[in-house]
Formats: sequence, C-alpha cells, structure tokens
Amino acid sequence: MNAHRKRGAIADLGRIMLILAVISIWVVPLWWTVITAIRPVSETLSLTPQWITRRPTWENFARAFELAPWGRYYLNTFQVVIGTFLIQMVTIIPAAYAFARLRFPGRDLLFYVLLVQLMLPAAALIFPNYTTIKTLGLVDTKIALMLPYAASAFGTFLLRQAFRTVPQELEDAALIDGCNWLGLVRHVYLPLIKPVFIAFALNSIIYHWNEFLWPLVVINSPGKRTLTLGLAMAFKSQETGFDWPLMTATLLIVIAPLLMLFVVFQRWFIRIYAQSGIKG
Repeated sequence: MNAHRKRGAIADLGRIMLILAVISIWVVPLWWTVITAIRPVSETLSLTPQWITRRPTWENFARAFELAPWGRYYLNTFQVVIGTFLIQMVTIIPAAYAFARLRFPGRDLLFYVLLVQLMLPAAALIFPNYTTIKTLGLVDTKIALMLPYAASAFGTFLLRQAFRTVPQELEDAALIDGCNWLGLVRHVYLPLIKPVFIAFALNSIIYHWNEFLWPLVVINSPGKRTLTLGLAMAFKSQETGFDWPLMTATLLIVIAPLLMLFVVFQRWFIRIYAQSGIKG
C-alpha cells in the first residue's frame, strides 16, 4: 500500500513539474518583457539576463508614448476589430443555424467546402483579396481591413456545433408561441450558447487586434494605421540600435488590452475548445 502511494506521489510530482515547465514557456518571456520595460537604460547594457530590477522607472513608457500617436492607432484598431466582429455576426449566425437545423440538398457538401477555408493560410489569399479590394476602390480604407474576414468558417463551425446541442423541443415550443427566426436566435439559441459565443468574440478580437500583414498591404495613410502597423513603424524610425527598454515598453502599450482580456475571460478560452470538440 505504501509503495502504491509512493508511486502515486511521484506521478503527481511529475505532472506538476511538467505543468510548471509548460507554464514557464509563456510566463518567462512576459516577465522578461515587463521587467525590461520598467528597467533603467543603464541596467540593460549587460549581456547577462536580469530577471529583477532594483530601480523601476516609468521613463521608458513616457518615451514610448512620444514615438507615435497611439490614441489614433487605438481608435483605428477598435473600429476595425469591433466592425469586423459585427459583420461576422451578421453572416455566421444565419449560416450556422442553416447548417445545424435546416435540411436542404447539398447541405453537408457546402459545409465541408466552407471548412476548406480553415486549411488555407491567410497569406495565400492576400493577392485575390487585394485585387478585389482594388477593384472596389477600397484601398487605404478601414472597410478594406474588414471585408476579407466578413465570413468566418471558424465561427460558423463553432456556432453550428453549439446550435446542434440545443434541444429541438425548445425551438418547436418557441415557434408554436409565435416566435420568428430572429426572436428564436435571440431568446433561445444565443442565451444557451453564451460561452461559445463569448469565446468566439474574444478569439476574433484577439486575432484582428494582432493582424499585421493585411493592414500593411492595404493601408497607406499614417492616420489610418492600426496598432500593429504603428508598432512596426515606431521601431523602424529608431536608428540608434536596439533600445530594449523602449521596445518592450512600446510592446506592452500595444498588448495591454489583450492581457487584460485574457486575465478576465481566460475560462472562456478553455470552453471554446471543450464545447466545440476542437483540440488546441
């Protein structure tokens, strides 16, 4: 009995050590970024990594705010992120409901064709997307940043899977009570799939917040840049070499909202995969 308990304790200790090792892969770079951002420039001259600082300072953030009009970039990014998500809601909710509840010829085939989008890297679609945007005369506009993501195969798949878990009896009862399609989705489906809906919203926001390549292709005006473009241009404008405290402080300015989102809604990120059958 004691030997069995000993083996169990060793196994638990091994799992704990493995979990800590995996956590460190994400925590260590973030910790180094934060410490470097609040460290005086004089402490960064050493090539030896330093994980603490004895003289924390906010001077690096003050210098970072002078590099670019971050307020304008934040506003542009919020507009693009929220606008893209709202457009996606208009397209993926009806599509997910149709694939989950309606029966029509070729439904499964169309769904599989839609899922092919998940297999295509975004970079592979840049040329046809840019050609379409140029034909429509939308180059260098915020609408151009949103249109290629108007239909999300990932979101359609998630909501379809969630809609399929809603009992058919609830829909039948709502229809008997005179509920139309919009009321059915609003009062029956969305409240019941709230975890998946919120999780997709967070996933969409984070993805488009970090988007860099597509804005780089279609945006030319400095006043229409997003945060990622502003970050790249700010670094590019520095000709004095790698100023690590300044770079890390600027990076934290850009990613701070995402860090807060993850801290507040981290349990939704787990549910998005647990309830949809996707393995991360």
